[in-house]
Amino acid sequence: MGYWAKLKSSGWAYPTIVLSIYGFLANCRVAEPFLTPYLIGPNKNISEEVVTNYLFPVWTYSYLAFLFPVFLLTDFLKYKPVIMVQGLFLVSNYLLLSFAPGLPAMTFLQVNFGIVTSTEVAYFSYIYSVIPLKSYQKATSYLRSAMLTGYTFGASLGQMLVSIGGVDYFYLNAITLGIVCAAFLVSFWLPMPKRTMFFKAEEAVGSLSQKKGSLKNNGQRDSGADKDGESLDDEKMEHAGGAGWCSRESVITAGPLLWKSFKESYSSRHLVYWSLWWALATAGYMQIFNYIQLKWDHIEPSATSSVYNGAVEAVSSVVGAAAAFSVSFIRVTWATWGELTLGLFSAVCSGAVYLMAFTSSIWACYAAYVLFKSCYMFLITITIFQIASNLSMECYALTFGINTFIALLLQTIVTVVVVDETALGLDIVTQFIIYGSYYAAISVLFLIRGTYTACVRRHSVDQTEMKGKGKESGGEVISTERF
Repeated sequence: MGYWAKLKSSGWAYPTIVLSIYGFLANCRVAEPFLTPYLIGPNKNISEEVVTNYLFPVWTYSYLAFLFPVFLLTDFLKYKPVIMVQGLFLVSNYLLLSFAPGLPAMTFLQVNFGIVTSTEVAYFSYIYSVIPLKSYQKATSYLRSAMLTGYTFGASLGQMLVSIGGVDYFYLNAITLGIVCAAFLVSFWLPMPKRTMFFKAEEAVGSLSQKKGSLKNNGQRDSGADKDGESLDDEKMEHAGGAGWCSRESVITAGPLLWKSFKESYSSRHLVYWSLWWALATAGYMQIFNYIQLKWDHIEPSATSSVYNGAVEAVSSVVGAAAAFSVSFIRVTWATWGELTLGLFSAVCSGAVYLMAFTSSIWACYAAYVLFKSCYMFLITITIFQIASNLSMECYALTFGINTFIALLLQTIVTVVVVDETALGLDIVTQFIIYGSYYAAISVLFLIRGTYTACVRRHSVDQTEMKGKGKESGGEVISTERF
C-alpha cells in the first residue's frame, strides 16, 4: 500500500501508467484486422458492394459529425468522462458485432464506432492536464508505445488464433469484447484533472496570458517560462475550484482563448504548410486504412483463401513504429529540407498505392501496404514534431483538432464522390487508382514548394556567409563595391 500511495503522489507516473494500460487494452482489438471477412462472410452475410459503398461511408460521416463537438466537450468535461465514454462505446461496439444481426444493426454499429474514433482526442489530451510539463515527452512516448503494443499484440494474437487454432471470427469478436470491457473498467481508475486548456476561470485566464507572453520570438517554447506559467496556472485553478471551471465566465472566456490559440497556431507560413500536408495525407491514409481489407479480399477472397490480415497489420505497425522512432536520430534542417522530404516520401506513398491498385498478387499488395504505412508514420512523426515544438500546448491541442477535422472533411468529400452508392459508387480497384493519384498530386505540390523553399533558404545562407566574410575583410569589400 505504501508503494501504491507513493506512486499516486509522484505527479506523473500514476496517471501515465493507468492511461497506458487503458491504451493497450483499448487498442488490443483482436478482431479488427478481420472485420471485412467477418461482415461479408456467413456470420453477417453482407455483400462486398454494400460494405464498400454503403456501410463503411456511414462511419466516415459519423466521425465527421461528432469530431468537433466532442473536441470542445472533451476540454469542458475535463477529459476523463470522455475517455470513459470511449470505453463504454467500445464495449457496445463489440456487443453489436458479436450478437446483433442484420444490416440496420451494422449501420448503427458504424455510427457507434464514429463516436469511438471521435473521442480519441481525449486520450491524447488527457495526460497534459494532469502531469507537469517536464514529463510531457516521457509520458507521450509511453502512451504511444502502449497504443502500438496493444494494436500489434491484438493483431498478432488474432492471426495466430485464425491460422493456427482455426478460430471462427465470431470468437475473435467475443475475445475483443472481454478485452475492451477490461479497458472500460480501467478508465475508472484515472484521476480527475484539476484544469482544462480553454474552459478556465477568469483568474486562470490571466496566468495563461502571462504564460503565452513568455514564448520566444521564433515560436518555440521557453521551458523556464512555461514551468513558471504552468505552476501559476495550476495554483490559480486550484483557488478557482470546480465552480470556476464550469462557470458562465469560464464558458465566455473560452471563445477568445480559442481564437487567440488559433491565430498563434496558423500565424507562421511554415506551420501552415506542415498542417496542410498533415490534413491532406491523413485524409488519404484514413481512406486507405478503411478500405484495404476490401482490396485484400478482392484479390484473394477470404471465403476460399487463407487470411493474413492480422500478420500484415502487426508487421506494418512495427515497421511504421521503427520508421517513426528513427526520426529522433536524423539530423536534418527540417526548415530547409522538410517540405521536399514530404514531397519525396509522398511520391513513394503514391507508388505503393498504385501497386496495391494494379497488382494481382496478394503478397505484393501486403508489401505495398507495409511500405505505405511506414512512409506515412515516418512523415506524420516529423510533422507532429515540427508543429508541437513551435507551439504552446493549448495551441498544439487546437491544431491537432483542426487538422484532424480538415482531414476528415476531405475524406468525407472523397467518400461522397468516389465511394458512396448515391454518387459514383466505384469498385475497389478504381478507388485505389484514385487514391494513388491523390497522393501523386500531394507529392507534386510539395516537391514544387519544397524545391522553392530549399533554394530560397540556401540562397539566404549563402548571403549570410558572404556578409560574414565581408565583415572579416571590411576594407576590401568597400573598395570592391565602389569599383
